[in-house]
Amino acid sequence: MISHTKQALISEGFDVFGTPELKYYAFDWDDNIMHMPTKIMVLDDKGSEVGLSTEDFAKYRGIIGKENFPYEGTTIVDYAQNPFRNFRTEGDRQFIIDSMKGKPGPVWSDFVEAINNGSIFSIITARGHNPNTIKQAIYNMIISNHNGINKDLLLKNLKKYRKVSGNRINTRDLINYYMDLNKYYPVSYGSENSAASPEELKVKALQEFIDYVKRHAKKLKKKLYLKDNVKGTFTPTIGFSDDDIRNLEKIKQEFIKEPILKTYSTASGKKTRF
Repeated sequence: MISHTKQALISEGFDVFGTPELKYYAFDWDDNIMHMPTKIMVLDDKGSEVGLSTEDFAKYRGIIGKENFPYEGTTIVDYAQNPFRNFRTEGDRQFIIDSMKGKPGPVWSDFVEAINNGSIFSIITARGHNPNTIKQAIYNMIISNHNGINKDLLLKNLKKYRKVSGNRINTRDLINYYMDLNKYYPVSYGSENSAASPEELKVKALQEFIDYVKRHAKKLKKKLYLKDNVKGTFTPTIGFSDDDIRNLEKIKQEFIKEPILKTYSTASGKKTRF
């Protein structure tokens, strides 16, 4: 597994002049970064378990157990016992396998951009895996140069950040430092029923990430001013994307006065400003 470190590396994307952009990313996972084969288990009217895709679950989750609905030749009546078992710690090992098999989602190119630039990002997902499982899956993608991710380009940018921040980090440790710097919020981790209604927990996770980003921007501004007398507003921006309209509506409502946050919907299969 990836090692943990106490030291933090300041890491942002760079503009054409070599100045950090303070551009950050917050991603939902399923049907946003990636289309995964994981299924939510529900019951049909004959008492048999049926696997519901994450995309279909986003459509039906408001009525499961409240009203029956047709699905792939059967009638869904309720959740199965332990319906999110594949999305919790029981499914940790399979998540790591499936993450290498999943098909790119609407913001995969943004995810690749964030990693290759060495930008700070967070994963805010309704899943309930151990956070280190998500971290390990992304680390595996980086090391294997998965589907557009470029380990050498990431290292090149991380070396720039090392110079900017003044941190003395060995090249062989840079990727581990970077992985420790990013944030992983599987909001159902440790909770039994939150995957069915994750909106409030996603709000809490996003608020934590926003506070984290602001602290880093402030720290970077101080370091650059002391090092090179660089001046500027140093206002960070965070782009958050999710495929579930209910999550986006709740986040929009809660963060309506937060100027650094930009929200994007991928509900249609394409990224659009929300």
